[in-house]
Amino acid sequence: MQLVPKTNLDPELALTSEKIILDVGGMKCAGCVSAVERQLTQYPGVKTACVNLATEVAVVESEVGVVNPDALAQRLTTAGFPTQPRKSSNQIALNDSAKRQHQEMRAAFRQLAIAAILLVLSGIGHFSSIIGVTLPILDNIWFHCGLATVALLFPGRPIIVDGWIGWRRNSPNMNTLVGLGTLTAYTASLVALLFPQMGWECFFDEPVMMLGFILLGRTLERQARGKAAAAFRQLLALQPQVARLIPNPDPEKWGVGANSLEIPAEQVRVGEWLQVLPGDKIPVDGEVRFGQTTIDESMLTGEAVPVSKQPGDIVTAGTINQSGAIALQATRTGNDTTLAQIVALVEAAQTRKAPVQKLADKVAGYFTYGVLTVSVLTFVFWYFYGTYLWPDLTSSGMEMMSHAAHNTHSVLSENLRAGVPLVEQNSVTQYSVLSTQHSALLTSLKLAIAVMVVACPCALGLATPTAILVGTGVGAEQGLLIKGGDVLEKVHKLDTVVFDKTGTLTTGNPTVTDCLEIASSQLPISYSLIQLAAAVESGTYHPLAKAIQQEVQRQQLTVPNAADFHTEPGLGVSAVVENTTVLLGNQDWLSWHGVAVSETAQQEIQRLATAGKTIVCVAVGGSLAGLIAIQDTLRPDAQTTVDKLRQLGLRVMLLSGDRPEAAQAIGKQLGLDSGDIIAGVPPSKKAAFIQELQTKSAAKVAMVGDGINDAPALSQADVGIALHSGTDVAMETAEIILMRDRLSDVVESIGLSRATFNKIRQNLFWAFAYNTLGIPLAAGVLLPTMGFVLSPSNAAALMAFSSVSVVTNSIFLRRLAHR
Repeated sequence: MQLVPKTNLDPELALTSEKIILDVGGMKCAGCVSAVERQLTQYPGVKTACVNLATEVAVVESEVGVVNPDALAQRLTTAGFPTQPRKSSNQIALNDSAKRQHQEMRAAFRQLAIAAILLVLSGIGHFSSIIGVTLPILDNIWFHCGLATVALLFPGRPIIVDGWIGWRRNSPNMNTLVGLGTLTAYTASLVALLFPQMGWECFFDEPVMMLGFILLGRTLERQARGKAAAAFRQLLALQPQVARLIPNPDPEKWGVGANSLEIPAEQVRVGEWLQVLPGDKIPVDGEVRFGQTTIDESMLTGEAVPVSKQPGDIVTAGTINQSGAIALQATRTGNDTTLAQIVALVEAAQTRKAPVQKLADKVAGYFTYGVLTVSVLTFVFWYFYGTYLWPDLTSSGMEMMSHAAHNTHSVLSENLRAGVPLVEQNSVTQYSVLSTQHSALLTSLKLAIAVMVVACPCALGLATPTAILVGTGVGAEQGLLIKGGDVLEKVHKLDTVVFDKTGTLTTGNPTVTDCLEIASSQLPISYSLIQLAAAVESGTYHPLAKAIQQEVQRQQLTVPNAADFHTEPGLGVSAVVENTTVLLGNQDWLSWHGVAVSETAQQEIQRLATAGKTIVCVAVGGSLAGLIAIQDTLRPDAQTTVDKLRQLGLRVMLLSGDRPEAAQAIGKQLGLDSGDIIAGVPPSKKAAFIQELQTKSAAKVAMVGDGINDAPALSQADVGIALHSGTDVAMETAEIILMRDRLSDVVESIGLSRATFNKIRQNLFWAFAYNTLGIPLAAGVLLPTMGFVLSPSNAAALMAFSSVSVVTNSIFLRRLAHR
C-alpha cells in the first residue's frame, strides 16, 4: 500500500518530477512565506513550491535530476532563511526539530525575561509620574533612556537586524515594521532629550513596551504552535527505532530463546526474520511466523482492546506487542510501512493549502509595503492637514498616547524634576509656543509608528496552516487521514454522499446461502458446482470469491486446478478447469458469452434477489450449470451512519453493480428512497454516474468505497473516501482514508473537515478584520470624532496577541479528539 495525495497530474508527467523537502528557518510572517516561495519558484528546474509557516517546511516539486537540494537550500540561506534539505529519517528529523524548538524557546524566554525586567522598571517610573509620586532614579529621564537603549541592543537586536536584512533584500517582513517603529520612537525621544528647547515629549517607555509585548506574544505564539504540532510529533514518535534480527532463522527449531541481534529498525530488509518480545514495538510491517500474542493497535485503529495474533496474521509497525514473544517475517520496511506512509501523508497534507488561503497569500506578498505606505500617508496627512483641521486635538492626542495629562506646565515640571537642562527662555509662554509648533510633528510621528506596529502579517500567515496542522493531527489520532487543506474546503461544500454496497455498507464478509444446480444440466466434470466456482475464483480477490472459497473449506472439499484466468471487474470471471471453460458472473456476463438462461432459472434468480441475495451464475462448457446465492449483512453502524449524514443535511445514495432487487433490499433496510438506490451499474460506468450528478444536478459529491472497482468513481468524485480494509489503488485515489475501517468514521471525517475549515475561515476573518480595523484606528480615524487613538505600545500589544489568538483558536480543534 502506498498512501499518496491525490494528484491531477498525468502519471507519465509525474514520473518526470521529484519532491524535495526543505526545513526552513527564519520565517516570521506570511510575508516571509511569500518571499521563500518566490525564491524557490524562481530557481531553474523548480515547478511548484509550497511553504508552511506553522511547520517551517517547504515542499518543492522539481524536474528529476535538475535541482540540487543543497544548492536550493543554500539559496534560501543566503536570502536570510537558514535552510537544510530533509535527508534524515523521520525520527532523526523529529529529534532535530525538538532540539531546535527547545533552543529557540530558551532563547525566546531569555529575551522575554530581559524585556520583562525592562518593562517593569519602565512601567514603575511611568505610572509613578502619573500619580505624582517621585521615585529616585526611576523618575529620571536619563534612566528611561538607558532602559530603552538596553531594550534595543539586547532583546530587540535580533528583530531590528532581521528587519533590516529583509528590507535590504527587498522582502520586508513583520520585523521590518517592528524595527522601524521602535527605532523611530527611540530616535524621536532621543532628539527630545538632547534638544529640550524643541518642546518634544520623551516617550522612551514606548519602545520598551513595544518590544516587551511583541516578545511576549511571540513566546506565547511559539508555545501554541508547539501544541498545535503535538499530534504530528506523537505520530512520529510512534515509529520504532530498534529491531531484533534473527540472523539465521530455523523454522523448525525457532523458539522464544532464539538468538537475536539488535539493529536499527530502518536497516531491516524485506524477508528477514525478527524477534519481538512482550512490551516491544513492532519494528516493521510483517507476518507472524511463530508464537501467539495480543497486539495493542490503538495507535492505528483507536481501539483500546488488544487484538489476538497467531501465525499467518499481519502486524503493523508501531503497534505494541503485549503478551507473548513472536517471530515475524518482514513484508514492508522503512518508508514502505503503513505507519511511515501515514506519517508521510499527514506531513504532505499539512503543506497542501486550502484555496481560501490564496487571497491571504496574495495579500501577504504586498502587506508590508502596503503598511509602510499607509504609515507614510498617516504621517503626511496629520502633519500637513490633520493638525490644522483639528488644532485642538493635537495636544489631546498626545495626552492619550502618553497616558498622562501633558500640558505645557506639566512638561516643564517633569523635565525640571528629572534634571533635564532647558535653554534660557524669557518665560514659560515662549516654551509653550515652541512646544505647540512641534507637537504636530510629534503627534503625526506617533500615529505613523502605531500604524507600523499594529499591522500583523503573522495572523494571515498562520490562519490556515495552524488549523490544518491541528485538524490533520487530530484526524491521524482518530484514524482519519485527510490529504490536505484543499480537501477540507471541498468537504465543506458537499451535499451528496454516494456509497458503494459490497464491502462498504455491508461487512464485506458474505456467506453462501444457496447452491442450486440446474436440473436439466449435467456437469461434464467430476466436481460439484461449488468446487468449480472455487477453482475459478482462486484467481481473484473479491468478497464474493472469498465467500465461495470459505464455503468449500467449510465442506472440506478439494479445489481443482484452474488456468487461463480472465476477470472483467464488476461482471464476472472465467477460467479453464480440466480443459473446460467455466464462467462465473452475473446474468449479463453470461449473455455476453452467449450462455442462455432458461425461464425457470430466471425465476430462481428473481426469487433469490428479492430476498436481498447476490446471485452468481455458473456456466460450464457454454451452458448454465447452476446458481450460487450469496448474502452479505449490513455493517452494524451502517444505519446510524446514514441517519447522521442525513441530519447533516446530506443526500445519501447507494450505487451498486448488483441486481436491482439485491440493492433495493439493502437500501430499504437503510431507509433510502428508491430514487437514491442505483443498481446494475458496472465499474466502468460508476464514474460516469458521479459525473452526471456533478453536471446535471450541480451536486458536490463524496464517494465512499473500498475496492478496485471503486477507484474511477473515487477519483471522479469531489471527495473520495476509502476504507482502510480496501484495495491499495482505492486508498491511493481517495482523499480521505478511514484507517479504523468503521463506516461511522465517514460522519467523523466530514465533521472534522467541516470543523477544521470553519476554524480556517474564523482565523482568516479575524486576521483580515484585525488588520482592517486596527490599522485605521492606529492611523487616528476616530481621533477627530471620539478623541480615541492607539498608542504605539497598545498597538504592539494588540499585534502581539492577534497571532496568538489565531493559533489558540486552531488548538480548540483538539477538543474534538477528546469528546
